[in-house]
Amino acid sequence: MKNSKIVGVGHYVPENVVTNHDLEKLMDTSDEWIVERTGIRERRYFDYTKDTCSNMASRATKMALERANVDVNEIDLIVFATITPDYMFPGSGVLMQRELGLDKKAIPAIDIRNACSGFIYALSIADQFIKTGMYKTVAVVGSEIQSSALEFSDRQRHVSVIFGDGAGAMILQATDEPGKGVLSTHMHSDGTFAEELYVKDPGSSRKREERMTHEMLEGLSLRAHMNGNLVFKHAVVRFTEAIMEALTANGKKKEDIDLLVPHQANLRINNFIQQKLELSEDRVYNNIQRYGNTTAATIPISLSEAWAEGKIKDNDLICLAAFGSGFTWASALINW
Repeated sequence: MKNSKIVGVGHYVPENVVTNHDLEKLMDTSDEWIVERTGIRERRYFDYTKDTCSNMASRATKMALERANVDVNEIDLIVFATITPDYMFPGSGVLMQRELGLDKKAIPAIDIRNACSGFIYALSIADQFIKTGMYKTVAVVGSEIQSSALEFSDRQRHVSVIFGDGAGAMILQATDEPGKGVLSTHMHSDGTFAEELYVKDPGSSRKREERMTHEMLEGLSLRAHMNGNLVFKHAVVRFTEAIMEALTANGKKKEDIDLLVPHQANLRINNFIQQKLELSEDRVYNNIQRYGNTTAATIPISLSEAWAEGKIKDNDLICLAAFGSGFTWASALINW
């Protein structure tokens, strides 16, 4: 059975930098308040004249292909993770396929909606397809445009200061090298808490005349609802569980981790995990300070930057972990 090896990583973030001081002008908040509670100092917002969810993903993929020295036509599957697709349907995967010029090749594109855990879910799907031998080169992407759905008001300030836009990508290829590449992936969910972090509308499960109303535009049902305290309490538990599950499955210990790349939702969560696992600061990669929470894009953006900064080397043991809406949580252990 083949293993799946990461041969290239890439990312794209919009040029428009929005600082905490910029948000101070729009609602009753402060740089001090945002940094203390989230660790975020700035984030990127897309330019609607040139950025789309799918073309940001294609730019990230092109960087990953270039770094891997892999031709775009070698891609035979796309797995696209996002909760902010360009259209209600079709998914953004086929739009990225078109952007890359692969539409004539008619390769499949799979779209998934697992929010903050989306990229690891996508990685796991790609890994299984490679291990079965069905596909040899897979583009795994996470891309989000969230700024256009944010409300810059006092009633939504606890949500609007958190999120940003961006895309990240990974190229996976089949390898015969033993013990190389993706060692294992682990996925979980608990729908008990689905409404503690969600966007309610426009949803399908209601009367036709109630599916889209004028009242929705004035209310909060089109905006993200987040029970921040509950999410935090569950995240710190599930993060640790998922990481230890991946290590145990591969006969590894926390001391073996060369770099932990966690989802970038809140710096306090990541710092808590770092302390609990007794990892030094140089063994945990954080960039939430610069980009905020880009949901499914956070882990691939982080991987791309960490690799470019020389923090990921051949044969390093890399652990990925995420927790988010659903609730869903996941981990992956990789021998780079």
